Amino acid sequence: MSVKQHKEEAPKKVNCKVITVSDTRSKETDKSGSLIIKVLQDASHSIQDYQIVTDDYGAIYEAIKEGCLDKEIDVVLLNGGTGVAKRDVTIEVVQSLVEKQLPGFGEIFRMLSYLEDIGSAAILSRSIAGVAHDTAIFSMPGSSGAVKLAMEKIIIPEISHVVREIRKDLR
Repeated sequence: MSVKQHKEEAPKKVNCKVITVSDTRSKETDKSGSLIIKVLQDASHSIQDYQIVTDDYGAIYEAIKEGCLDKEIDVVLLNGGTGVAKRDVTIEVVQSLVEKQLPGFGEIFRMLSYLEDIGSAAILSRSIAGVAHDTAIFSMPGSSGAVKLAMEKIIIPEISHVVREIRKDLR
């Protein structure tokens, strides 16, 4: 079956949880989380939950796990906590949870970042995607530019396809 056929069979709407990882943002100042929500809604997807958690391993872990165990949520999308500072542990948390990693997400994200935006600083762009508990997880940097790039160029074009692939073995 072709990719085109897969995408035609994919759900038109998926249910999402958005998590912003930040020690400083509130729902009023969270531009990146708001952007994720807007892009998802513009693509006819549903936001089931939205949360801001601190740069704390346990808090991030619990927020992701809660989303993955909620049968109403198909996709968990995170932004923030992906840098190289000691407190940036989002990638490590996601790595500890995913059963299947989608390395192409990070590879394509860094390539696009390099070509379209930040040049060689793309080596600092840590991002990850995978599957845990039959739920897709996408984690991207917290800058609104990075979120816009990841959402528009990678996630929105593939989010329904990824969910279709996860669900096909659950029937």
